[in-house]
Amino acid sequence: MHASPRTAAAPTGDAAADPARAETPRQAFRRGMVQAAPFLLVLIPFGLLFGVVAQAAGLRIAETMGFSILVLAGASQFTAVELMSHDAPVLLVIASALAINLRMAMYSASLVPIIGAARPWERALAAFVLTDQTYATAIQNHERHPRLAIGQRLAHFWGASLVICPPWMVFTYVGATAGNFVPADWPLDFAVPITFLSMIAPMLRTWAQVAAAAVAVALALALAGMPNGTGLLIAGPAGMAAGAAVEAWGERRAARAALVAQARR
Repeated sequence: MHASPRTAAAPTGDAAADPARAETPRQAFRRGMVQAAPFLLVLIPFGLLFGVVAQAAGLRIAETMGFSILVLAGASQFTAVELMSHDAPVLLVIASALAINLRMAMYSASLVPIIGAARPWERALAAFVLTDQTYATAIQNHERHPRLAIGQRLAHFWGASLVICPPWMVFTYVGATAGNFVPADWPLDFAVPITFLSMIAPMLRTWAQVAAAAVAVALALALAGMPNGTGLLIAGPAGMAAGAAVEAWGERRAARAALVAQARR
């Protein structure tokens, strides 16, 4: 009988070199939980803050929880609530939230080589629980263990999702219901930049990635005075364009260097 590609392979020389290849799906699930656990240090205050902000903006608890359960995307949730609190037009609220969440489309595309072989319902569930944190753990796991079976990759992803998604919902509820008891001098808003810094900084490994981050940050700061945070609609695409341009330049340079090296032989 041939082993299913969804199960862990028997230990071989490759498995000895990478012990993760010998993991059962249950072990990969636990490893995903462990890898995602540090994100709780910033996710908990992030969730509390959203619950507090949503209540301050006039949302009912059911509406607040609907955001965190159905949208499940902290950055766009904060943007939407902030715009709603300033009586921004509905179309602007929707457009801003969608623009911020466009990164999920890029996340999904880059996850195709990792979990694209999963069954349709698994891919649908993965799309629902895809967040910045679960994406970061999936990419880091694939970079460290590129030859895992699809069952091991999915199990790791589900483990990370279990650590990230339910606590986000739970602490949104805590913030929405007990936010009045949180001391005003507690700087919960530190969780927003720290969350993204903790995910992005370890992933800036190429000049293209650095250029994308630098341009996006610079423009976001320069355009911070634009109404309703609309400067992000410019900073985000500009950063992606800068990263793509630097990557294309690097590929052309590498191609020229290869041609020169070949000509010298």
